Amino acid sequence: MATNGKESLPRAFSWVLDKTIKKTRFPHWDEVLELREMPGAPSPLRVELWDWDMVGKNDFLGMVEFSPKTLQQKPPNGWFRLLPFPRAEEDSGGSLGALRLKVRLIEDRVLPSQCYQPLVELLMESVLGPAEVGVAGKQCYQGEDTASPLALLEELTLGDCRQDLATKLVKLFLGRGLAGRFLDYLTRREVARTMDPNTLFRSNSLASKSMEQFMKLVGMPYLHEVLKPVISRVFEEKKYMELDPSKMDLGRTRRISFKGTPSEEQMRETSLGLLTGYLGPIVDAIMGSVGRCPPAMRLAFKQLHRRVEERFPQVEHQQDVKYLAISGFLFLRFFAPAILTPKLFDLRDQHADPQTSRSLLLLAKAVQSIGNLGQQLGQGKELWMAPLHPFLLQSVSRVRDFLDQLVDVDGDEGAAVPARALVPPSAIVREGYLLKRKEEPASLATRFAFKKRYVWLSGETLSFSKSPEWQTRHSIPVSHIRAVERVDEGAFQLPHVMQVVTQDGAGALHTTYLQCKNVNDLNQWLSALRKASAPNPDKLAACHPGAFRSARWTCCLQAERSAAGCSRTHSAVTLGDWSDPLDPDAEAQTVYRQLLLGRDQLRLKFLEDSNMDTTLEEDTGACPEVLARQRAATARLLEVLEDLDQAHEEFQQQERRKAALGPLGP
Repeated sequence: MATNGKESLPRAFSWVLDKTIKKTRFPHWDEVLELREMPGAPSPLRVELWDWDMVGKNDFLGMVEFSPKTLQQKPPNGWFRLLPFPRAEEDSGGSLGALRLKVRLIEDRVLPSQCYQPLVELLMESVLGPAEVGVAGKQCYQGEDTASPLALLEELTLGDCRQDLATKLVKLFLGRGLAGRFLDYLTRREVARTMDPNTLFRSNSLASKSMEQFMKLVGMPYLHEVLKPVISRVFEEKKYMELDPSKMDLGRTRRISFKGTPSEEQMRETSLGLLTGYLGPIVDAIMGSVGRCPPAMRLAFKQLHRRVEERFPQVEHQQDVKYLAISGFLFLRFFAPAILTPKLFDLRDQHADPQTSRSLLLLAKAVQSIGNLGQQLGQGKELWMAPLHPFLLQSVSRVRDFLDQLVDVDGDEGAAVPARALVPPSAIVREGYLLKRKEEPASLATRFAFKKRYVWLSGETLSFSKSPEWQTRHSIPVSHIRAVERVDEGAFQLPHVMQVVTQDGAGALHTTYLQCKNVNDLNQWLSALRKASAPNPDKLAACHPGAFRSARWTCCLQAERSAAGCSRTHSAVTLGDWSDPLDPDAEAQTVYRQLLLGRDQLRLKFLEDSNMDTTLEEDTGACPEVLARQRAATARLLEVLEDLDQAHEEFQQQERRKAALGPLGP
């Protein structure tokens, strides 16, 4: 028996899982899907389960469906009984089984860019403004800014929200070329309030989460270069490795080799040889990767190295603290998690089976120990790792040299935004069959306007041919691409269509429409095209999500083909295969939403209670001048939030007026 899952939003969106679970009655996908609702009335969420057949049609096993009201009021989380298709002649009486899933609904409205400009400028001022200074002989500042809008935002953010907020803030500052300064700002705040260097960046603070997300955003290609060859070997070779006596399966080798049952010592020696056989290439790849590490990451580590040295100049801290601060991020929050769960870092398409997962866990533990510079070897409950200690200690001495080389880099803050191409010029990054539509088909019906073509995408060209073997190819230079966007399903009454807008030498814009086979394919092509065209100048700020048909645009009904786009485009910069493009407005909206949650707290703490000044000064040691700046910053921030509140209200009123007028309104 083999099963696959399908999630669908009728009239809106569908997603078919690529992963088919075979030879089991209890499939476990362990997948996270993000479904974006289309404009219009809310649609139900339906999850269907099918039995995959190699020959013939797949068999329907059952479904669960949730209404828009359920999704909004009580998002599903738990086991749900599978039901037959709607209008089935008879109920199955519960014999179809059950499906476990969790749904989270996030509703947000993103306003035009100009509405967020004041908020974004406030956040930028936080990292660009001058530091506080001592006043009248009293030290008001010891390295930690407490009066900027960004400092207030960090104070309001709870731990559960920090990862999402960190991702949005990093993207926001990346888009402005200020990611380096943003990370340095958070680093200064973090080291200023850390008394024990051994606890530096060990908590899930905004500084820790931001550096972690920054590495994932700019360092994914680097991570793949370093780890993917060995990770692929582990998955393909499926060697049994175990050092923990309580977990050893001594009969496993006998079942595989038929040479008798080995002793525990033999199993340990065999496993040690296999582990070091994988660890050696991993460590060698990391130590030899200085030149491949993105300049933005190296500059961020250089700043971190300098701030830690300034904060802890004592001789007893010079040996390890400055190294641990960097290795704690690079090894413990980047390399080790990627080894442990390769699918989450796009190193593998599927999760590992239990045996491979255990091998990856052992490798991740070893890399983590190396990143800790061997400080905790021989401590704790995992004394069975002792056979690996000689190898780990030998690797630790190499780590310090590697980190010294890593921070030995020249550059400025502008390097924090990748300026180089994200795709090698000659490499084919994606290929396959798509349906291609000519820009202006004369009189063909829609279904005949799309022709099946084989498509290649490299860093230089987007090429089309009738088949992979066909000699004649038509190409579009990637450097001509100005936008890559989805197309509304209503434009051609077809799903999974995207548009590639290009500009010729005379400045004229041309649009190529491409239909993908499913939403997975669409997302992968969008990501690949945006990555390939990332360095292109003169990107379009807006385009039409519809098509120009019957003398008007299907999206906004404008009658001029040259009419300005009615929908903003996404930035063409995609920083990782798994990553969404930079979207400054959506990121600013997330920051605004987080600030709303703490608005009352801010108002009470800094503006409304006049007795709080004395309490704050006693609790924090802040001088009156700093408190005055905090009140001023709070007042400005609250004013910006009120303006955004008003903008959202006006937008909702416009939407209500449009709905009242109906499709035939002016």
